[in-house]
Amino acid sequence: MMRSKRLMERLAARGISAALIHKRVNMRYLSGYTGEGCLLVTDEGMTVFTDFRYVEQVSRQAPESRCVRTRNGQELHALVREALGGRQSLAIEDDFLSHKEYCYFADNLPGVALHSMEREVERLREIKEESEIASIQRAAAIACAAFDKLLGLIRPGVTEKELATELDYLMLRGGAERTGFDTIACAGANGSLPHAIPSDYKIREGELITFDFGAVVDGYTSDMTRTVALGKISDELRAIYDTVLTAQQMALEAIRPGVVCNAVDKVARDFIDARYPGAFGHGLGHGVGLEVHENPRFNQSCADVLVPGHVITVEPGVYVPGLGGCRIEDMAIITKDGFIDPITAPKHLITL
Repeated sequence: MMRSKRLMERLAARGISAALIHKRVNMRYLSGYTGEGCLLVTDEGMTVFTDFRYVEQVSRQAPESRCVRTRNGQELHALVREALGGRQSLAIEDDFLSHKEYCYFADNLPGVALHSMEREVERLREIKEESEIASIQRAAAIACAAFDKLLGLIRPGVTEKELATELDYLMLRGGAERTGFDTIACAGANGSLPHAIPSDYKIREGELITFDFGAVVDGYTSDMTRTVALGKISDELRAIYDTVLTAQQMALEAIRPGVVCNAVDKVARDFIDARYPGAFGHGLGHGVGLEVHENPRFNQSCADVLVPGHVITVEPGVYVPGLGGCRIEDMAIITKDGFIDPITAPKHLITL
């Protein structure tokens, strides 16, 4: 309930008296409810609109919320209007609703001014509470344990797809609700693709293999990347690995409360660009929580200032078409004194 009150305080400052939430992660964040439907938030409380399939789920997950059951022949706009209780301003997630859905509310709620939510819930979600951080830490521990077990299964001839599938299984077997995103496993020349899709390619001696994966606990995801070597690799590949590792260590040393995000990105980017110009084309990191990509972000344009409660990845990489690539990723949980890294897997080059 405190989260919904904070939301209403932010909206009240803009002269808005209610909010209609459709994004499921935002409904979950505010109320605990994970099913379908939508959530109305006012200064008097929260109302979930959903159908028969989820009525009991609302009572279990969001006992503080009122549940209004939708039925065939009933128009949602009429139920929302009734629940608004005469309020004449409503924030909606116009960055999520389709044009047709926006027009539905605009046309059927006469006298109610629609306002952009302007990602107010996402802004609240940027700063994690202790319970959220604890869930992320548990998710990270599950992912690290799964990776440790996976190392014993990597051998010449196994495919990227087999390794990705096994890693997913190990995380689920280790206690994850689900994987945080589609697991990446790429070897050899495929390593130059930052978001490679695991294929039937069979890994070979002398190649680097990159794994990017995360586990979910209580809805919160972890995110980590490790690159390992199968057998002896070339001096060129070793130089790439060492460059990425040094860049990440430099960035981690720059992280503390009060630092601007783009300044941390610059530390790693300048180091890599001096050695591999143009080979590091994505941002250094991103916020993690109920979604794997949240704000704030370590990139060249983000001027957000780090504060305690931010959880953000640090993932420099080098990608060379025709040769391969390397990425190393940890997470930084910002504290009042610095940060905590919940990723415990080793970062020295593991040679199998």
